[in-house]
Amino acid sequence: MERHLDLELRDLKEKLLGMGGCVEKAIEEATQALMLREPGRFEKVYELEGSINQSHIEVDDACLRLLARQSPLARDLRWIVAVLKINTDLERMGDQAVNISHNGKRYLSEPSLKPLIDLPRMAQGVRVMVREALDALVNQDVELAQKVLDRDDEIDNLKDQIFRELLTYMISDPKTIERALNLILIARNLERLGDHATNIAEDVIFAATGKDIRHGGGKSP
Repeated sequence: MERHLDLELRDLKEKLLGMGGCVEKAIEEATQALMLREPGRFEKVYELEGSINQSHIEVDDACLRLLARQSPLARDLRWIVAVLKINTDLERMGDQAVNISHNGKRYLSEPSLKPLIDLPRMAQGVRVMVREALDALVNQDVELAQKVLDRDDEIDNLKDQIFRELLTYMISDPKTIERALNLILIARNLERLGDHATNIAEDVIFAATGKDIRHGGGKSP
């Protein structure tokens, strides 16, 4: 017979995944609005942020009720703690999608600076990281979580490449500075999204194995 705690944990994961779906959609709308030069799509990001913030409160409350009523131990306790932390990362990812929208609106208010090549690659890579981090959570898949960690270097390298290229524009023509800075800020927002996906992957590994791999704690088994 399935434990009542198992049912509540399953419900908790479903709430978190619903929130994760909103986060994925917010990232997609924000990045596509920029790439396709469709600023109207940014409004959808602001709507989604409201749902993400509400889910953030609901998931936190559900976790606290579980801790108070069930007094979980060992693996169950690790999963609830991981959900609390993942919940915070997802809320902050919603904030980053909003930041992309703010910076994107400013960028789209002026003529294009250059064809966007590396930024779409970076955005796609981040979306893959978010999707895989959530899949790792659902399936308690340590191997997939490790793949998310491995992808982070690619995102960081793309950000550095974008920074270097845009710096040359700013140096050669001061009139490009504002547009270049907006693109740099968007690249930074995307990098932070990758960092949050990495945090989620680390929490999945901790919940599944009990091993804390943060701050150079080593790779998962």
